[in-house]
Amino acid sequence: MQRLAPLMEEPMDEEDQEEERGGGRRSKRSKSWKKWIKTQLQFIVFPKKPDMKLLLSVMGCPLFPVPPLSKISLQQVSSSAQYIIQQFAAATGCKKLAGEIKNTFVTGKITMTMVNDLNGSTAVSSASSVSHKGCFVMWQMLPEKWLIELVGGGHKVSAGSDGEITWRYTPWLGDHAAKGAIRPLRRALQGLDPLTISSVFSSAQFVGEKEINGKDCFILKLSTDQIDLSRRSDSTAEMIKHVAFGYFSQKSGLLICLEDSSLTRIQIPGTVPTYWETSMSSCMEDYRAIEGSEVVIAHSGKTDVLISRFGETLKGGISVTRMEEKWTIDDVAFDVPGLSVDCFIPPKEMKMDFHHQDAQKHLPNYNR
Repeated sequence: MQRLAPLMEEPMDEEDQEEERGGGRRSKRSKSWKKWIKTQLQFIVFPKKPDMKLLLSVMGCPLFPVPPLSKISLQQVSSSAQYIIQQFAAATGCKKLAGEIKNTFVTGKITMTMVNDLNGSTAVSSASSVSHKGCFVMWQMLPEKWLIELVGGGHKVSAGSDGEITWRYTPWLGDHAAKGAIRPLRRALQGLDPLTISSVFSSAQFVGEKEINGKDCFILKLSTDQIDLSRRSDSTAEMIKHVAFGYFSQKSGLLICLEDSSLTRIQIPGTVPTYWETSMSSCMEDYRAIEGSEVVIAHSGKTDVLISRFGETLKGGISVTRMEEKWTIDDVAFDVPGLSVDCFIPPKEMKMDFHHQDAQKHLPNYNR
């Protein structure tokens, strides 16, 4: 057998090489680049770790609490948030995305860490925690079509939306649809998609000011309405609240920090209830323009998560689990050739279940 030749860091055909010699870089982000990334995600190998199941379930592909507005118009922005959104739009150049960019392609690396349990006042030292490396690739066709594949710890998770169904896949749960309104991917709002950030926070409420990492920031607040909270609940889990806060720099106008927290009441028939509170805080860094574009995005950041459980069944009174993720963005491209709406079609079984549930909504109550 002949020895295999080493792979190049990025695939380049003859046309790409001519572009490279001529100074152009757009063709490097073409179909060959897309296929190369999908191949890397398919065959990349990480040693499997038991705590990756929880890490990926919580931080892999979470959704943002509220959906974006269908169309962005500064005239529709709430008066309290109007100035802040205008400053953010000017700082990121996201107006250039509206109507001009058909799709977006992002690749990045992640490092996830579990700080096992913070029971009561006793915390497990972060020095004893183990970090797990991974990577992700995300496609987006504005405004509501997106797909992400993320690999870490020997597992691959994915999530997507075709504008009608938002779904997620994990090896331990399989394919399942997200309940409630069609919401954007939280990772996209971590400084990656300024257009969606503007749309989501355009209906927010200004609630004050705060210093974050030495920067004076305006605070915008969003809350999930009761109708959507009820849609996201079932017979054993009741979502009580889900709120989000965006911290926008008063000086630069950029989104510096993104926080959201949810409270869920869990009760199996015949047992006492347990409450789960999940808080996520993401700080964005390294804002700079995408190569060949005037659009500015965050190229790195860190997310901290606290999961608190409390209730009569817990002997210690409260159990807190902490985890964190650091990420960097490797590449961003606009208008990738070959990306169509067919790339965002959900799994066939899920599409059938969605239409079945939608039909059930129109039946009388006694037939549900």
